[in-house]
Amino acid sequence: MNLRQALRHNALTPLALVGAGGKTTALFQLARQLPPPVIVSATAHLHIDQVAMADRHIIAEIPQDLAILEGNLPGVVLVTGSLEGDRTLGLPADLMTRLQDICAARSLPLLIEADGSRQRPLKAPGENEPPIPPFVETVLVVAGLSGLGKPLAADTVHHPELFASLAGIAPGEPVTAEAIARVLLHPGGGLKNIPPRARRVVLLNQADTPGLQAAGSGLANELLGSYQAVVIASLGQELIHAVHEPVAAIILAAGASTRFGSPKQVQEYHGQPFVRIIAQTALAAGLSPVVVVTGAEAGKVESALIDLPIRICRNKDWSAGQSSSIRDGLAQLAPDTSATIFLLADQPQMDATILRALIERHAASLAPVIAPLVQGQRANPVLFDRDTFPALAALTGDVGGRAIFSKFPVTY
Repeated sequence: MNLRQALRHNALTPLALVGAGGKTTALFQLARQLPPPVIVSATAHLHIDQVAMADRHIIAEIPQDLAILEGNLPGVVLVTGSLEGDRTLGLPADLMTRLQDICAARSLPLLIEADGSRQRPLKAPGENEPPIPPFVETVLVVAGLSGLGKPLAADTVHHPELFASLAGIAPGEPVTAEAIARVLLHPGGGLKNIPPRARRVVLLNQADTPGLQAAGSGLANELLGSYQAVVIASLGQELIHAVHEPVAAIILAAGASTRFGSPKQVQEYHGQPFVRIIAQTALAAGLSPVVVVTGAEAGKVESALIDLPIRICRNKDWSAGQSSSIRDGLAQLAPDTSATIFLLADQPQMDATILRALIERHAASLAPVIAPLVQGQRANPVLFDRDTFPALAALTGDVGGRAIFSKFPVTY
């Protein structure tokens, strides 16, 4: 998995990078993974050494300077303001808007570095930072985990006094994971100036040891909700360790259990209805939302779920087969849902450990379909990445997710 795959980045979506701890590395690494030509720019200063990472550098001071972009271009083109000593100036707002218009007209990818950090792993934004253009649709907030445990000082943190204020710790104290989370979650910190409709992603970079990777995973649990995804990486080694995104559960509980003779969903196991146990297991595994699709005997099934923090979806067309429940369940999921695990309402013995293992395997690979193996045989439950959702929604009749296994590789 490379950075583009980890970000699920559409090449034609304008993206801005802010924060500290590897923005420029991420900027050019992502640029090299997109179809050329790719336009890279900045609203902040870039050091002159970073200019050499592009195939061509264009200085734009007036709109006419951008006319060259209408011709043939090499792989990665860097567009900045004028040179000032050992750094380039950021592109002014009017030229950045014009640059976006050219990229949109020519279907060119546009990536923007919208922050400065003086090569520190961590930072808090200054008064006028970060200058994110309003047309940006994805914002990548970068934080360097190499700063974790280091004293809060100027050689580790850009704007240390501001960071201390946002993090709730004193200068000189060790920077904790909790402090980093507070800064990233603060409206004056990581969330500052992000356009309201932009997708928000955190890149926890410099996770170069197992301990830092574990710390990143702990941070991801706190950050999801305010951010749509958290990527843990060592970009210096071009490694993506994990992509944490919301994973849902869809419990298929609409069937009539005709052959069984009574609703299996409300049969009891250890004193509780099957469907309630399964919903509790999904919640314990951290799946969210947990959607229960009911149909036949909807009243009985829904009564068994009273007081649980779940979402009920009543399938009025349940008799058309399992595919109708799959469609109804998928329709309940938010667009930023990474994947869903389909759970059957007659498997109360299932353990949350299995669900967590599926989630972790998906975070490490973003594989389209992940299934457990039991004695060499594929078993339930199965996780489906959101790339499979259109194929699942197109199913008809009394078929389940296995009907699309021939279209997607299955990971075990």
